[in-house]
Amino acid sequence: MGSSQSTPKVTAHDRAILDLKLQRDKLKQYQKKIQVVLDREHEIAKAHLATGQKDRAVIALRRRKYQQSLLLKTDSQLENLEQLVSTIEFSLIEVSVLHGLKQGNEVLQEIHREMSIESVEKLMDETQEAREYQREIGDLLANRLTNDEEGAVQEELRALQAEALGQAEPEVRMDLPSPPSSLPLLSPPEGQGSSRLLRSRDPHISAEVQQTSPTTNREQVAMLG
Repeated sequence: MGSSQSTPKVTAHDRAILDLKLQRDKLKQYQKKIQVVLDREHEIAKAHLATGQKDRAVIALRRRKYQQSLLLKTDSQLENLEQLVSTIEFSLIEVSVLHGLKQGNEVLQEIHREMSIESVEKLMDETQEAREYQREIGDLLANRLTNDEEGAVQEELRALQAEALGQAEPEVRMDLPSPPSSLPLLSPPEGQGSSRLLRSRDPHISAEVQQTSPTTNREQVAMLG
């Protein structure tokens, strides 16, 4: 009878390393997919500002900032856990690592829920159901964002407002009448020669008239004599 080979025992350390790898791979996938949602929320905020609905624009920007913060926090947490798992004293911090992995899975599930493009489009709908959803999201995010994150939201809002104003300025200038390219020509009053009018309009022509004026005067004196 042949001896049966013993199956290698999977330790808690091995499971932690595997769980970390799975979470890291999943996070990278979410980072790529959620960019579509982030871009759409940015466009929705611009659209609401264009129609004067600042409160709805803020909701879209808050949701966008919340999703970005989820990705950043999860990425930072996984990096910290990877450093902990690689330490020799893993057995002493095993409970903390496993708790961190559990939290990481919960956050990843939340990120997955946030990737729904259908829920993002509700920020544009005008139905009663969509309005209630927008209020619910607005109240929820107002309590979840930190002061720094809310400050970033307001800064992005001001940038979008400045961008909207910059796009509107050329339209205003185009509606203004263009200044005349030249002065209108006026006929000289009766009894006055054209030389005075020419002198008032063009200094070069005025100089020419002044040069020819003495000759004209002498001819008039000769005729009178």
